[in-house]
Amino acid sequence: MNTKVIIAMSGGVDSSVAAHLLVEQGYEVVGLFMRLGLEKLDAMTKTKVCCSLEDANDARTVAEQLGIQFHVLNFKEAFDHIIDHFCTEYLNGRTPNPCIMCNQELKFGKLLNFAKMLNADFVATGHYAKVEKHNDRFLLKKGDDLNKEQSYVLFSLNQEQLSKTLFPLGTLTKESVRRIAKDLNLKTKDKPESQDICFVLDNNYHSLLYERYGNHIIPGPIKDRQGNILGEHQGAPFFTIGQRKGLGVAFGSPRYVVDINPRENAVIIGTDKDLEETGLIASSLNWISVQQLELPMEVQAKIRYHHMPAHATVSPFGTDKVRVHFNEPQKAITPGQAVVFYDNDTVVGGGWIDRKD
Repeated sequence: MNTKVIIAMSGGVDSSVAAHLLVEQGYEVVGLFMRLGLEKLDAMTKTKVCCSLEDANDARTVAEQLGIQFHVLNFKEAFDHIIDHFCTEYLNGRTPNPCIMCNQELKFGKLLNFAKMLNADFVATGHYAKVEKHNDRFLLKKGDDLNKEQSYVLFSLNQEQLSKTLFPLGTLTKESVRRIAKDLNLKTKDKPESQDICFVLDNNYHSLLYERYGNHIIPGPIKDRQGNILGEHQGAPFFTIGQRKGLGVAFGSPRYVVDINPRENAVIIGTDKDLEETGLIASSLNWISVQQLELPMEVQAKIRYHHMPAHATVSPFGTDKVRVHFNEPQKAITPGQAVVFYDNDTVVGGGWIDRKD
């Protein structure tokens, strides 16, 4: 009896090729599409929306081309909780990363539970990352294509989840994945990349906040770092650390959002230099290559998805928190984003940024 694998099929080229590679490797593959309730959004925009009706049909077509089973699961209610968390984080002056939560709660949470129901041995996705076992621990490593590698958004996976996870694309480049899809003439071979946040139209989350929490969004002061009022904003949740455009105030040189104070409903702006910080405090930690952080450790720390990992020291700080001190100042450290720690290509662990330090 072949080893059974459940693969999350999004209707994109990456998961399509990942499914093909698993079939080629001799696994019994079952494709699964997660229905997230985004059909309304898909009808409202020409922007490519992930997990749309078109995506579901494309995933089903690819499954038929590959000769594998295919199922659709309704995760709408669980996904709505992720959207709501996204909104409330902005209301609290933080900038969320819903993709990490989706991986944790759905793709490697509910999907893994579904795999157990089907007596499947593994869950697979089209992420560009790698899992390797070293001694008694499962390690999460960067994908070989450094332009696409996605270990950052997978830092929250625990040892059980990693032990049941396959990443067929970990050693491939995006270019080679496209080439495989074209050689197989898969339905998704020329499909464009989906947008960053699948439930936000045109990467503009303001209308979503208004729709869900409009009565909580009120005008407030724009201040400098000395507390002087420079102008008025129409809602602090519409701003994020490092933002330059749309501040509504003019100076002879560029100004940026350097802080957000939800208690005072204030947006603080400053210069490019004011964005630089040497440390942060993070909580809700997940450790992968080590069981627990007991002593300070030198790492390369990444503070957002497109950030180049920077040399830093991470140290225990109270209960389930760490203090991160960077060797060189980093720009736009943003509460609500994840900080992920690396030892070269291996993920040591990570957590969520509470505040600058």
